[in-house]
Amino acid sequence: MRKVCCIFIFCFSTYTTFAQNVASVNGKSISSKEFMWVYKKNHAGVTSASQQELADYLELYINFKLKVIDARANNLDADTAYKKEISGYESALKAQKKTSPKNIEYNFIMNEYREGVLMFNVSEKKIWSKVHDNEEKLLEFYNKNINQYNGNDFSDARGRVIGDYQQYLENEWIKTLRAKYTVKVNDDELKKLAKL
Repeated sequence: MRKVCCIFIFCFSTYTTFAQNVASVNGKSISSKEFMWVYKKNHAGVTSASQQELADYLELYINFKLKVIDARANNLDADTAYKKEISGYESALKAQKKTSPKNIEYNFIMNEYREGVLMFNVSEKKIWSKVHDNEEKLLEFYNKNINQYNGNDFSDARGRVIGDYQQYLENEWIKTLRAKYTVKVNDDELKKLAKL
């Protein structure tokens, strides 16, 4: 009886913990509070959204988190310039005295900045540096997708080709990350958030 009770308590506590999270990426939870803080911040403070709007934004946020995991897997968080930038930002944030390190919003702000810089750095490595000054790859991509450019030659369509090629590289990268790392979405929690 005691063993059954312990299993029930463990399962219940695991369920209630997951119930307060909208998703987990590679075993790391995304809490409802964090997700809604980021959603509101990026939607001009909007506090209500449909379940579909939240689900669409969650997919983007999960992709962001996957890129951050990839940045850490590539040890970009150990880079001296990265650490110096984060330290400088934290000092500036504390100097403003608008929020305190004891405040949950402070933690969200710092986490967003840390992860944002990592995402930028890994995107530079995986996407932007592969496009910059790589005419051969751009021309190859243009030739494979020539029908999309309405008869424009490469030099006329170059700006669009660069944008399309970057999007292609990002899509392929995300596919690889989603195959490599486990992603779980809590649809029940999204429903609850949509009602708030």
